[in-house]
Amino acid sequence: MLTVAALSPAELAGRLAGDGLHLRTAGFSVCLRSRIGSVARGIGLLYTDYPLLAADDFADFRLSLERPAGARRWFKPQVRLLYDGASLFQPLPLAQAFPMFEWGLNWCVSSRAHEYLIVHAAVVEKHGRAAILPAPPGSGKSTLCAALVGRGGWRLLSDELTLVRLADGALVPLPRPVSLKNGSIAVIRDYLGDAVLSPAVRDTVKGTVAHLKAPADSVARAAETARPAWLVFPQYRAGAAARLDPLSRAQSFMRVAGNSFNYSLLGRRGFDALGRVVEASAGYALEYGRLDDALALFERLAGQQSAERAA
Repeated sequence: MLTVAALSPAELAGRLAGDGLHLRTAGFSVCLRSRIGSVARGIGLLYTDYPLLAADDFADFRLSLERPAGARRWFKPQVRLLYDGASLFQPLPLAQAFPMFEWGLNWCVSSRAHEYLIVHAAVVEKHGRAAILPAPPGSGKSTLCAALVGRGGWRLLSDELTLVRLADGALVPLPRPVSLKNGSIAVIRDYLGDAVLSPAVRDTVKGTVAHLKAPADSVARAAETARPAWLVFPQYRAGAAARLDPLSRAQSFMRVAGNSFNYSLLGRRGFDALGRVVEASAGYALEYGRLDDALALFERLAGQQSAERAA
């Protein structure tokens, strides 16, 4: 199957400006239309490994990013996001067009994909077992996720949305660019060295944002589910020594429920799915001040599980 990398910049821009670029992001198909240059450049930089679909294929989500008509086209220009032709969001400054696509696609999944329990959490996998990292903004979740997949040898399932399949509790990958904010952008650029990052966009509602390209291997293995093994609630504190404090299952359950988008909506099915995840996972509160120390703790967790399975 052809990927976005097969298109020249002109071909990519032409598809976006015409009937739309049809691509597959793991279990979801997206049709994206836009004549905005920064959107084409962002897709060309960060989505090269994603499969292209035929123009007449079904699309789960149809998104358009366009400049409003009238004075706003020239004075403090803006961008608006349309979902199935309808404008559901407030316009943003034009410079924020590509982040708006990322945020809009997250909204599509979190508000529509109710065949899953959806948790606001990063999730990474090693040896078939996954670590789920639920945390509020500012906790260092995305920075830690980027380090784990960039240098720790973990596979990226998602940076933002953990998808728990209701039928069996399997974790379904949704590997997409990792969202980094403010100081974490420079941290990850220095820590990974060869990281592919989009240009930083300033003055958004989240501060300065940039996106890290998902590893090609993670994108290629998007059909491979994983089993939950750890629930780790990270918190970055400058200068803090890395430590893992065990949590009871009741503590883990309540913390994850509080980070779920559709737990209440799913009712009994959400309760059962979350219960399976918590039952299968060791829960920990993680405090860290250095990425190397945090990665060493995760490696110890993975090693302990491998030893237990071998025994």
